[in-house]
Amino acid sequence: MTKLSVNINKLATLRNSRGGNNPDLIKSARDIERFGADGITVHPRPDERHIRYEDVIALKKVVKTEFNIEGNCTEQKFVDLVLATKPTQVTLVPDALGQLTSNHGWNTIEHADYLKKIIAVFKGAGIRVSIFVDPVVEVIEGAKAVGSDRIELYTESYAKGYAMGNVQLAIEPFIAAAVKANELGLGINAGHDLDLQNLKYFANNVPGLLEVSIGHALICDAIYLGLENTVQLYKRQLK
Repeated sequence: MTKLSVNINKLATLRNSRGGNNPDLIKSARDIERFGADGITVHPRPDERHIRYEDVIALKKVVKTEFNIEGNCTEQKFVDLVLATKPTQVTLVPDALGQLTSNHGWNTIEHADYLKKIIAVFKGAGIRVSIFVDPVVEVIEGAKAVGSDRIELYTESYAKGYAMGNVQLAIEPFIAAAVKANELGLGINAGHDLDLQNLKYFANNVPGLLEVSIGHALICDAIYLGLENTVQLYKRQLK
C-alpha cells in the first residue's frame, strides 16, 4: 500500500503566527504518527516562515516513522541541516529564494552535473534521495542518470485537471512517467495539491506509487474533520 507522509509545515505556520508553541509541533508529529501516518515531512525555507531549522533537529529525535526533509539543496544551510540530522529521505526541490510554494520540478538534464555531485553527498551519508520532478519521461531518465533513488512527481497539473473533469487527460503523463520510473528501477513518490477528492484515483492508476506527501489539504480538512479522523481518511484513500 502507498505510504502517507504528512507535511506539517502548515502547523508551524499557525504556531508562528502568534509566537509561543501552540500548536506544539513535536506533540503534533507524535500524534499524527499515532493516528496512522507512515511518515512526517518538513520543508524548511531560509526565512523560516513555517518550519524552523531548530524544529527539524527536535523532530529528528522523536519521529519514529520515516522522516522526510524537503528543500533547496543549493542552499548550504539546508545541506548542512540534512547532513546533521540524517533523515530517512531528503527530497531535492528547486525553490527560488522567498518562493511561496514549490511550483516546478528539477530539469535533471540541464542540471545533471550539479545534481550528481549533491546526490552523492547525501547518499554518502546514508540518506535516501528523491528529486522533485515534472511528469516528463526525459526528466525521469535524467533522474536515474544522476543517481537519485526516487522521484517525487509534482502533481499540481493532475489536481487541476481532475477538478476540471479532465481526469484521463490529467493522469496520462503521470502514468507514463511512472512506467518509465519503474522500468529504470526508480522509486516513485508524489505530492502537491493531492486531497481527499483526487487522491484515490491517482493512487489507483499510477503504477508503483510508494509514497505521497500531503500537507496543505490535509491540515485544511482537519479543521472540519479533526486531525485523527483526517489522517485515517487519507490513509483509506490509499488502500
